Amino acid sequence: MISALHAYWAYGGLWPGCDEASLVKTVIGAPGLETMPPTGLTMAVALLIFIAGLLPPMFVSGVPSGPPANLVWTGMVVLATIFLVRGSLAFLPIFRRRHPQEPFATLDRHIYGPLCLLIGAAYVIVLASV
Repeated sequence: MISALHAYWAYGGLWPGCDEASLVKTVIGAPGLETMPPTGLTMAVALLIFIAGLLPPMFVSGVPSGPPANLVWTGMVVLATIFLVRGSLAFLPIFRRRHPQEPFATLDRHIYGPLCLLIGAAYVIVLASV
């Protein structure tokens, strides 16, 4: 779903904003930024998030036709780290100062950051379960 939302934004979708400027304030929150990143960059993010969602089932099932197991394991560790770090940033003053724009700042502390922490924790649980 998160990947699909990024693809939607890449091709001009405005939700949860009502125009591009309000979307940027809601999902990026960088001061002075009023336009969304280029389509290619946003689609690359969507693709990476999609791939990130494929790794846990591949890791657990050991899909024989997929990438080597050590590559999947490494990807899982990297993703767990990325999500845990990103989730933690939502609560650090240095990140807050770089992204003070509302409503992003509040949404980041209440939704985006905790969601990243939850996803990172899920990767750790999957890694620990096998």
